Amino acid sequence: MAKTLFLVRHGKAQGQEPEAALTRDGLAQALKLADLLEKVQVHQIVSSPFTRALQSIEPLAKRLGLGVKTDERLIEANLSSINYPDWLDRLRTTFSDFELAFEGGESSRTASERGIAAIRDVLLTSENPTVVVTHGRLMTLILKHFDLKYGFDEWKTLTAPDVFELTLVDSETTIRRIWNS
Repeated sequence: MAKTLFLVRHGKAQGQEPEAALTRDGLAQALKLADLLEKVQVHQIVSSPFTRALQSIEPLAKRLGLGVKTDERLIEANLSSINYPDWLDRLRTTFSDFELAFEGGESSRTASERGIAAIRDVLLTSENPTVVVTHGRLMTLILKHFDLKYGFDEWKTLTAPDVFELTLVDSETTIRRIWNS
């Protein structure tokens, strides 16, 4: 049986901290997300508990009369507790060295494993399709799990928000970007 996931990156936010809210543009984007995803008859929504993720999917949940299940494993992959001036170069390195972890951060392997564990739990439910709301780095790591072509360069092209449709049939996964910013 085919399973369909809509992997969503949150809209434009006021910051990176867990309680950072969406900007005015981000709130408008949340309505556009609802317009797009309302058509696919979503049966379940699972989200990072970060404010920007929840605000991004709230309009869809309200329209469909669905609750939003939060999952801590979908929070952003933390690069470091230090604000490095060369953070972008460091981030690039984490996509090629999955074991690399900077002070106060987590490796891509650790982040990927927790994100994929959340996805596996979603796939075990009978609900289909499901919307999964997360963050940029973790989204890219999840996509990489299903298709090795995803990495730093693809992360750089993500928009906020962004949406990928993943269709899983047996051991085959088809990935299609469906968000047009």
